[in-house]
This record gives sequence, C-alpha cells and structure tokens, in this order.
Amino acid sequence: MTFISTAQAETPLILALDIGTSSIRAMLFDTQARVVSGLETRQPNDIEVRLDGAFETDPDALLEKVWLCIDDVLNGAGTLAGEVRAVCCCTFVSNVMGIDADGQAVTALVLYGDTRAAQQADDLRARLDEEHFHQRTGTRFHSSYLPARFLWWQQERPDEFARVQRWISIGEYLLLKLFGNAAASYSVASWTGLLDRVRLDWDDELLQHLPIRRDRLPALVDADFAWRGLHKEFAARWPALTEAAWFPAIGDGAAANLGSGCATPARVAISMGTSSAVRTVITDSNKSLPPGLWCYRVDRQRSLLGGAMTEGGSVFTWLNSILNLDGIGSLETALAKLPPAATGLTFLPLISGERSPGWQSGARGVIVGLSIAHTPLDLLRAGLEGVACRIAQVYELLRPVLPVEPEIVASGGAIQGSPAWQQILADALNHPVRLSRVPETSTRGAVLLALEALGIVKDLKELPDLSVVVAEPEPRRHARYRQMIEQQKDIYRKLIADEV
Repeated sequence: MTFISTAQAETPLILALDIGTSSIRAMLFDTQARVVSGLETRQPNDIEVRLDGAFETDPDALLEKVWLCIDDVLNGAGTLAGEVRAVCCCTFVSNVMGIDADGQAVTALVLYGDTRAAQQADDLRARLDEEHFHQRTGTRFHSSYLPARFLWWQQERPDEFARVQRWISIGEYLLLKLFGNAAASYSVASWTGLLDRVRLDWDDELLQHLPIRRDRLPALVDADFAWRGLHKEFAARWPALTEAAWFPAIGDGAAANLGSGCATPARVAISMGTSSAVRTVITDSNKSLPPGLWCYRVDRQRSLLGGAMTEGGSVFTWLNSILNLDGIGSLETALAKLPPAATGLTFLPLISGERSPGWQSGARGVIVGLSIAHTPLDLLRAGLEGVACRIAQVYELLRPVLPVEPEIVASGGAIQGSPAWQQILADALNHPVRLSRVPETSTRGAVLLALEALGIVKDLKELPDLSVVVAEPEPRRHARYRQMIEQQKDIYRKLIADEV
C-alpha cells in the first residue's frame, strides 16, 4: 500500500476507523485504497487484564478516543474533509457489552481474551453436541464466544445480567451513539458463536439452551448497509460527515484478509499481531468444517475459514519483558545465527490459553527441556519456533479443504520486521512465505468493502498484488520442525487434552 500526498488523492475519500486491542486509529483513503499521508492518528487503548481472567475496558472511554481520532483527521484534512463520502470501521471481534433501555452501558466491554467463562464453555460441551453446533455456527464452545459468556454473566453477575436490555458489540454502540439506532454486520455477528452461518440469522436452536432471547440481540445487516444523518451533536462537531454513508463495523480478521490481498481460496493469510491467525476466503458456506477450525462471515457472499491462536506477538513481547532481552545487541542477527530447532527446547506457547485448534481456554504454556545451560536467547528462539509450529498445525487442518495449492501471505507488526521469524515460519510450513507490503491490512480491507458498496471497486481479485516472497523453506530445516510439531502434539496430549 502506497502513501500519497493530499494533492495526489483521488476523490471521493473514505474515512477508516480501526478499533484494535492496543490502539484506536483513524485515517483517510482515496478511491485506489491508498492512505492519504500525514493524516493518520491514533489513541492508545486501555485494556484491563486481571488474574481472574478478565480482559475488558470502559466502552464510553473507548468511544471518546474514537471521537478524538475523527477530530484529528478531519481537522488535519482541512478542505479535503469535504470529499469524504463514507466512513468504514473494523474492530476486534468476540467483544460484548450490555446496554439498558436508554442505550447506556451497564457493563464493561468484555474482549475476546477474557477467559472467565471457561467453566461455562466446558459445561456446554458436556451437555450439548458441540460438533452439531460447530457445523451450524462455525464456532466451538469457548470462553471467547457469547454462549458461554451469557451463562457466566447469569451465574456470576445475576443483577447486572438482569439489567441488560440488549447485548451489543462496540461497533453497534458506536452507531447507537451517532444515529440512535444500530445493527450488527453478519461479519461481527458471526464471531459471537450465535449466528447460523448458512441462514444468516441468530441460531434459535442454540438460544433454547441459553438464558437469552433473540430480542436481546441486535438486528443484522450486510456490510453494504449504510447509515446517514448524524445526531445534531455530532453533525455540528463534524459537518463534513453529515451526509456521509456510515457502514457497519466488520471483524478485523475478515478485513485483514481482504486488505492483504487474500480474497479467494488461492491465498491464505497468516496474520501475526498480538495473537495470530490462519485464514482464507471461501464462497461455499455449506462446506463441512474440520473440527479445529472456525468459519466466520465477511458478508452475505463470502465466508472466512481458518483458525486463530492466542499466541503470536504476545509471546515475543512477554519473553522480551521477563528476560530483559533489550540488552542483547541486535536480536535479529543473534536469532538468525541460531540453527533451527537446536536449542533442545520444545515450547508450547499457550501463555494466554488456547483457541485453535484445541479450544482449551484453561490451557497454559509449557517449556520442556530447560536446563541451566540455556540462555535468554535460546528461550526467545524456542518461543518463536513454538508459535510457528502451532501456526503450521492449523494450516495442516486448512490445506485439505482448499481447491488449489495456495500462496501464503503473512502480515502484522509482529512478523513484519523480523526476517528471522519469517524464515522460521516458512520452514515450519514447508512453504514459501510472502509478506504483505500493506502496513494497515485490516483498515485497508474495511475500505475495500466500502468501495465495493459504493460501486467504485467492482472485483477485489483484480486489484494489484502488494506482497513479495521473503522466505523459502529448506527441506532439512523443515524436517527438524516436523519433529518439533510432533513433540508439541505429544506434550499437548499428555498435559492438556486429547488432540482435536
């Protein structure tokens, strides 16, 4: 993705919002999905993480930061702000909050990483046919999805649960504040674990087993549905946006696939930020799902098939912090000098629980083979290898259902600046790895959907390729990682659960 000056921008423009775990961002794109340089802005996101498994934030404080980001972009754009035709948004998914009859928040915004409903997920698994509902909703029973969370809320916070008139995500809360009404996109709804992925409606069969009625859930719309006519307060604050089309939020994972050029089964996107994911876009929503994978929605026509892991850049950040690795000169150079799978360590990096492929919320990380001779650098290398081998396990589940041998495109801040990790990933996958040259894949993906809705972009497959091959696998290195993958599986079976 190229950055362009305001003079080079082809109008009309799209204002893009990205509500992420670490920050909230806003920027302007032109009709070629290029970022207008110098107008990007961000605000840090304050997420509270507690030992009881809580992973939450204040939704009103978050929205105030969204408003500030919009202020900054429009003020910086000057007269160019009048060229904004639409506003699009992508958000972290599997988030939920409760509002009262007046549309005011009565709970915190609970994010995907919250594990307090782990026991309730186990309870659902024990009393219902999980595979039946996996095929219906595209999701497993897990603490990150709403079925288990609603049970947790009812059991652990019954008074708060009773006060909630509607359960929504942050994307709907944003629209509710701006327009007085809101709906969830099929994309965001599919990440709840409650959407029938074929019928594109809330799954009544599953709702029968939960303490929630469908009238407590938001209305559903496709990604091209638009709101217009801001409340007076916001129309006065942003006069340039009074007639702009506001599209519903879509899931950041779905957006990232489109933004990185992975809009068909011929390409698999591997994203690695705080967490990691392996995903491809398909059009056959009736496809039977492999047990360890999920299937979400991009929109009415396209689905997103793959798996997501809690482990990713968070493993590097954690190891760097506790081992004080900043003092080791160039980490990249030092990592590259270590031979593959040669530390004698096998790292199962489930430091924040597990999603794909085993979906064990209570799982924890394991390091096997540790001795007094190991160095901090050995531990870091083992951590990066452990993440890559877990990604390879998810790819193994995905590959058989794809019609062609795909290209693999990696993106995300965790891997973007690490050639050593790129090579580890290629060797673990035994597949060439391309690197997306789009620094903001999720934001660009949301923009592409908006440009589709406006009729400006006709076919995403016709867009230029913005990726380049950065790592080729080597058979001997792959053989060593193959052994490590089997060691990970053996440790998993013995200490955590049977394999998927």
